[in-house]
Amino acid sequence: MSRSTAVCIAVAAVLLAIAGAEDPYKFFTWNVTYGDIYPLGVRQQGILINGQFPGPDIHSVTNDNLIINVFNNLPEPFLLSWNGVQQRRNSFVDGVYGTTCPIPPGKNYTYILQVKDQIGSFYYYPSLAFHKAAGGFGGIRILSRPRIPVPFDEPAGDFTVLIGDWYKANHTLLRRVLDAGHRLPLPNSILINGRGPGGASFTVEQGKTYRLRISNVGLENSLNFRIQNHKMKLVEVEGTHTVQQTYSSLDVHCGQSYSVLFTADQPGQDYYIVVSSRFTTPILTTTGVLHYTNSAGKVSGPIPGGPTIQVDWSLNQARSIRTNLTASGPRPNPQGSYHYGMINTSRTIILQSSSGQVDGKQRYGINSVSFKPADTPLKLADYFNIGGVFRVGSISDRPTGGGLYQDTSVLGTDFRSYVEIVFENPSDIVLSYHIDGYQFFVVGDRLIYYYCVFKSFQYNVVIIMKYRMDGGQWTQASRNGYNLRDGVARSTIQVYPKSWSAIYVALDNVGMWNVRTEFWSRQYLGEQFYMRVYTNSGSIRDEFPIPKNARLCGRAAGRHTRPL
Repeated sequence: MSRSTAVCIAVAAVLLAIAGAEDPYKFFTWNVTYGDIYPLGVRQQGILINGQFPGPDIHSVTNDNLIINVFNNLPEPFLLSWNGVQQRRNSFVDGVYGTTCPIPPGKNYTYILQVKDQIGSFYYYPSLAFHKAAGGFGGIRILSRPRIPVPFDEPAGDFTVLIGDWYKANHTLLRRVLDAGHRLPLPNSILINGRGPGGASFTVEQGKTYRLRISNVGLENSLNFRIQNHKMKLVEVEGTHTVQQTYSSLDVHCGQSYSVLFTADQPGQDYYIVVSSRFTTPILTTTGVLHYTNSAGKVSGPIPGGPTIQVDWSLNQARSIRTNLTASGPRPNPQGSYHYGMINTSRTIILQSSSGQVDGKQRYGINSVSFKPADTPLKLADYFNIGGVFRVGSISDRPTGGGLYQDTSVLGTDFRSYVEIVFENPSDIVLSYHIDGYQFFVVGDRLIYYYCVFKSFQYNVVIIMKYRMDGGQWTQASRNGYNLRDGVARSTIQVYPKSWSAIYVALDNVGMWNVRTEFWSRQYLGEQFYMRVYTNSGSIRDEFPIPKNARLCGRAAGRHTRPL
């Protein structure tokens, strides 16, 4: 079948399926290829979408239907996933291998998504084969409907800012290192919108206010973002309007997205935009340029410094981020109420990061289980009732204290339950965790009293930091310190070293949903699982049927998406 014929068939099928619908539709055709990129001055094999690195932005409005026809021109299977876009009642198109069959080389797949009851700043990324280390990511913005008030004036400009750590080595080499059971070294640098030091530039007019949508699309490092001589006002976090507080710099952990406003209120010249790594030695730093249209000169002076290894500074900033309770806009609505702290939870789930050797190779996991992909996407196995692919309950909802082992880990939960989840991080690094299909309320976090040693063999330096924090390990008494009024609702939560973070989440989205660390080498080596949110109602009010155009693979191959 020719490519033009495939496009016509896909569009015709979609148009027939959506006839009579009221919400707007937006159509995209994306060609995914390898191409030469030079973000750090050396040639690399990057993943391009329509020839672009990073890929094109998606601009949408609440409740828009997005029809994204993806042609995979790579010599290997490929999938895109949508970080923070909830896919209400439709985990079939979540775009991770536990839910969606990969797009084979030379084939295409049309994602049919709806940004239902959402606003905010998000991004997409490739979810298979460590492709994220080669590119294939881009920004997603979801604007409020025109009649819905937004708690700030419309800015003069709206920029996507994708920041992330980067390796000079191709992703295929990095993948071989991981497959051999070894850890990756420190990344080589940091990119801003796919460009290395000095490459990214944003043009503004003096006196006007602009919005930056900042997402950390990197592989492992928390990053600090700042603009020389400018303050930033935080206004939105992953779909939630926030209390508008002003910051001179902002920590953005792996997988997280923030929106800030800043005013070009300085004398007309160019200024540094700085992104630097947190909690690493050495500190990785990259710069971009904020260019005034009336600039009288290029950037000058020393690059403005920022926080480095101060964990307590980052924790205090995170605690200062709160929901704007007076703002309009979609938000999680547990059991018909916005008062999330007044609803009793029915279950407490404690998820502890795990690390160890399995068959002589480095692996990671959660509650002692390192995720092992099955031969069939778990959602398809569940839908077609195919036995032997996974077992509900193959991961405990409490740390077991046992050694690390591999399994296709699936945690069973009940539809419409309201649960407390505690993420525990016994390691010496900052981790962040994401739950596909959901926003959750951040209610608590603590740092434990501990010593942390940072070593830099390059500079022959050993730094010992001693933190005395409140709280200790999580216990039921820890709930006394929860924020039960205006905790921010988001989809990715950071967990500091030797620490814990707690969330409340209303499990109102039926499906098979990926729960993972955003520290990407650990995710690749097993620090993830799937949460099955289940109901036997069979009603399309609870879950959409499998898409007619769903790819079927593994043991689901040859089956029908609809009864004959």
